Amino acid sequence: MTTHTTPKEQKAAIRNERLALRDAMTPETRIEGSLAMVELAGDRIAFDPGTVISGFWPIRSEADIRPLMAHLRSRGARLCLPVVLDRETIVFRELVVGAPVVKTGFGTTGPGPEAAVLDPDILLVPLSAFDRTGHRIGYGAGHYDRAIDRLKAKGRVPKLIGIAFDCQEVASVPAEPHDVPLDGILTESGLSMFQQVS
Repeated sequence: MTTHTTPKEQKAAIRNERLALRDAMTPETRIEGSLAMVELAGDRIAFDPGTVISGFWPIRSEADIRPLMAHLRSRGARLCLPVVLDRETIVFRELVVGAPVVKTGFGTTGPGPEAAVLDPDILLVPLSAFDRTGHRIGYGAGHYDRAIDRLKAKGRVPKLIGIAFDCQEVASVPAEPHDVPLDGILTESGLSMFQQVS
């Protein structure tokens, strides 16, 4: 007897499997991989000075892209971080040099409520799994999907670059109609940009 699993169930299984692989990396390997991202892609992400780029403060075993964000700032980017307001909503608060970052709930860290809220032009997106067609599996809460929808409703089309380690790649992500594909993926092996078919 064959059992049919839904795309949501398939994604949950892939998420658990790939996050377990990421969790199994040694801290040293994660640091080396995170620094490799700066070396291999810090100058390859194309943007004009003043472009608003959203990064993230690492949680759990995520890549630490703070060195990459510092490099992008040195190239003229305005940085912001996602802040989870509630189970449905994230906003992007400006990250300025010298301003404090605080615990912002749900395990995240970001600028406090006094920081300006920005609409990012480029989002560096954490994820649990990805494939080479630009599909990703997030962490299951849908925060980025809703944030991207809100930006698009304002007429913004942010560029999405997934951030992951090579061990998080899978042959194929079960895509659903609401999924927003990535424009590129950055791992410790380098930056790959995808050609999206419109």
